[in-house]
Amino acid sequence: MGAETGAADVRASREAAASIDDDATEPGDETTGPGDHAPQALERRGTRLDDWWGRVLATPRRRALWYWGGPILVTLFAAVLRFWNLGHPQAIVFDETYYVKDAWTLLHNGYESDWPDGADEDFARGDTDLFSDDPAYVVHPPLGKWMIALGMAAFGADSAFWWRASTALAGTVAVFVLAMVARRLWPSTIVAVIAAFLFAIDGNAIVMSRVALLDNWLMFFALLGFWFVLLDRAHAKRLLEERLGDARAAGRDPHYGPAIWTRPWVIAAGIAFGAACAVKWSGVWFVAAFGLYLVVVDALARRRAGVPFWLTAAVLKQGPVTFLLLVPVALYVYLASWTGWLVTDGGYYRHWADEPGNAATGWFSWVPLALQSLWHYHESAYTYHVGVHGEHPSQSSPLWWLIMFKPTNMYFAATEDGSGGCGADTCWASIIGIGNPLIWWAAAAASLYLVYRLVRYREWQTGAILLGLAAGYLPWLLYLDRTVFQFYSIAFQPYTMLALTAVIVLILGRRDDPRWRRLRGIAVVAIFLGFVLLVSAFYYPIWTAIPVTPEFRQLHFWTPSWVT
Repeated sequence: MGAETGAADVRASREAAASIDDDATEPGDETTGPGDHAPQALERRGTRLDDWWGRVLATPRRRALWYWGGPILVTLFAAVLRFWNLGHPQAIVFDETYYVKDAWTLLHNGYESDWPDGADEDFARGDTDLFSDDPAYVVHPPLGKWMIALGMAAFGADSAFWWRASTALAGTVAVFVLAMVARRLWPSTIVAVIAAFLFAIDGNAIVMSRVALLDNWLMFFALLGFWFVLLDRAHAKRLLEERLGDARAAGRDPHYGPAIWTRPWVIAAGIAFGAACAVKWSGVWFVAAFGLYLVVVDALARRRAGVPFWLTAAVLKQGPVTFLLLVPVALYVYLASWTGWLVTDGGYYRHWADEPGNAATGWFSWVPLALQSLWHYHESAYTYHVGVHGEHPSQSSPLWWLIMFKPTNMYFAATEDGSGGCGADTCWASIIGIGNPLIWWAAAAASLYLVYRLVRYREWQTGAILLGLAAGYLPWLLYLDRTVFQFYSIAFQPYTMLALTAVIVLILGRRDDPRWRRLRGIAVVAIFLGFVLLVSAFYYPIWTAIPVTPEFRQLHFWTPSWVT
């Protein structure tokens, strides 16, 4: 009985999303439709809401409209939250002091350049040409700063709106990508919209989209790579089945199965993960994690297809092909991000290998001097990264990131003369990277629950979500003595949102569940999402530097560790 119950639970979790809004197939596929579930003789199934929703999606045209319209609408909502009043404050915020000015000098010199002391205030006032031609020593690759530079390249650096605009755009598009990822995991647009909605209204995601830092770009490219890996999963499975079918039809016994080279989504994933590495080195963990994932998925696909030596084939036959399609592509993208440094002469350490005694001898003497200098730069930057120790009022141990123990205070301004705009003499404006507490704490619990589900039920969706979370989070546990911050968690936040969505799918249940159970699931999810929206509205002022009274600001600190 226990085994049968567990099997039924697995089937329910896999089929739940497909039964929520009956759009599990692509638009135009009319093999299933509203009302396909057989009526139950003994107990009324589903709800009136299910019946109404079935009538709403009664035609292929309506299903196609919802298929794309739902994710687009929530993305537009995310855009409003990220772009509204984006130019406020007209000031360099937190680590924008590095990345905005670095981005501006990349545009002009091709490499990051030095600024005089006190340049932040001058830059914010529009005096943006104070930089010198002397190189600045920076410890992150250039791509994230090139992306920040896009808005300034088009419209100048006089307004903070334009030095933040491209980052806000990345955060907005990431909401749409997350919807597409969720629909790959669960064939339902409602589930995709819920996942995107959680990400769209969360404070950490909003704040990281409204300040010009690198981490939002790391999140975006890694999430894009994850989507491409999921697309390859279906594409490779279909190709494998076709090739095996052809071989068997021709009378050949495929002991190992074919080596499949036509996997464009793996190449696309290599580009995306390479771009993540070119923003911050922590992107390499996504390359490693999902590279191994591709091999495991291929092994399981070959086993299900009846390939006798499925493991050997996945590791020794398809594995090298997958490696060549993924890793060299990622490496090429990473090196390409350094083009500005390579083709100019002024970058830091640019001519290190040209100096007497520095150039390699022996086996590596053939390597161009520019690349030898770049390698030395990387050695120096790595030494810096592992040695970052110090005290900062907002630093946060990675051990507590999932529960958002210590958010980052990025901006604070006070007025005492009644001119602040909050309706009181004293007004405070803040940008604090506090996520929506209801979302974060529920997502942390959901992530732990998914570990249990993976062990017990071995659901592929659960494994994929937890792998993304592990790639973005677990490596930081190796550097507990470093000075790090809560906002780094944006890199893995999409996967905690997916973990929460997975639990919501289970709570919603299926359309053919008993009416009382279905009603309870819909009510619980609706109430939760309603409270989540209200809490986000409550926190929005301290995410976006809207002036408030000190008393109102204090109401947002729900634990002592949040007080800044």
